[in-house]
Amino acid sequence: MTASGSTAADTPETEGLARRLDRPMGVLGLLFVFVVLGQSLARETWLVTTLSVVGWACWAVFVGEFAFRAATARDKRAFWTRNWWQLLFLALPFLRFARALTLLRAARVGGVLSAAVRGSRSAGRLLSGRIGWLAAVTGVVVLATSQLLYVLGDYDDYARALYDAALATVSGEPLSADSGLARLLDVVLAVYSVAVFATVAGALGAYFLDRNRPPALEPVA
Repeated sequence: MTASGSTAADTPETEGLARRLDRPMGVLGLLFVFVVLGQSLARETWLVTTLSVVGWACWAVFVGEFAFRAATARDKRAFWTRNWWQLLFLALPFLRFARALTLLRAARVGGVLSAAVRGSRSAGRLLSGRIGWLAAVTGVVVLATSQLLYVLGDYDDYARALYDAALATVSGEPLSADSGLARLLDVVLAVYSVAVFATVAGALGAYFLDRNRPPALEPVA
């Protein structure tokens, strides 16, 4: 330990490495969303096995990255205060090793939610523009919602679940399913669609306002 009280893990090199991991981990996070989607839809044995291996490999990378960031954080208390909830999403997929049917279903739901959270955070890492970030997050929300409805049996056809989820997310159109989960998602997606509309309207308004603003006058010498 140095005189300032920091450990060797708190060097600029490790901090720089953590920042350089943002983009590749963001790409991997978005890829993981589609891997989880494929696991929900795959029926062929070889494809199920392949996607499971890829999914667990991605999850091992996520766990390793989280452990690295925790070990190299300058302020450990601040890190855990901000990121403790990520442990829940890192642990949920391991429920699939349980034998109880309810836990197996919880694991599938947890995998979808974990992928959605990871995908949303990845969009924030990769995209700096508000509209691009919102479009990416909206895509993740649509995929996660459709998977939940399909996995839990509200829809027998995933294409229909995807179509209804997209309409509900973008326009607030109610889902055709009538379960308790569908009603809850109706409310959540209706609120989200209003937020999307307000954000897009604000961004367009700011764009045209800046475009029509007269150029500043140069000061007279």
